[in-house]
Amino acid sequence: MRLFLITFLFLKVFSPAYANTIYYLTKIPNLEIHDLTASNGIKYLKAEKSFKVGFRENNVQCNNVNENDIKNKFDIIKKNFNKYDKNFLEKINLKYVVLCENLKVAEIKTAGVPNHDMKTLIVDIKFDERYFERSMHHELFHMLEESYKDLFSYKKWEKFNSPGFKYAKCSTCTNKLDLSLINNTKGFLTEYSMTTASEDMAEIFSFLMNEKKKLEDIILNDPVLNKKTIFLKNAILKIDNNFKFN
Repeated sequence: MRLFLITFLFLKVFSPAYANTIYYLTKIPNLEIHDLTASNGIKYLKAEKSFKVGFRENNVQCNNVNENDIKNKFDIIKKNFNKYDKNFLEKINLKYVVLCENLKVAEIKTAGVPNHDMKTLIVDIKFDERYFERSMHHELFHMLEESYKDLFSYKKWEKFNSPGFKYAKCSTCTNKLDLSLINNTKGFLTEYSMTTASEDMAEIFSFLMNEKKKLEDIILNDPVLNKKTIFLKNAILKIDNNFKFN
């Protein structure tokens, strides 16, 4: 009875008639409720219409979801976010996952947009199928990093790399955007890992959460990636010593 009452109250608060409430919580227009049943407390919202937020070079825009697309993808989305329990999500300040299509930041396509302050992660459900599951963990890592900046020191991280290597000034300041696994890793899993320290960490974390066995095989022969992986795991276990990498 209590569970029914809580669900009813959530449905009332997040019903289309309460669209202003959703906007107040997320600062994203044109959203409606999709699913409130996740055991870890994530509230899944979807774009009923296209939306655009922010200004000029920082604007974020995305299209409404196609119902068939969301039916095909939602089980996959929920399965991946269910890897994180409620306690951990509270620690990294994630409460709302917004589902939309053809997500762009400043006209550049992207898999997701985290907003730590608004407890929100926007996910493009039409993102490249090859990397879709990994991308959700990649974007979630940015919320994790934002919550615990002191644990993810770029200066310490950069010391793992070969002398003379330098990251780009930003993740879009280079054409190294390929998310495919590099054949000969040499300290980096993907081209995109080479853009910034933050993206490098996020790529390793995405493998830890989605392709752990593959990563474990790689680091046996890549001492740099091994050190980076140990660094990441130790930092995350300081946040939650019960965290499961899977």
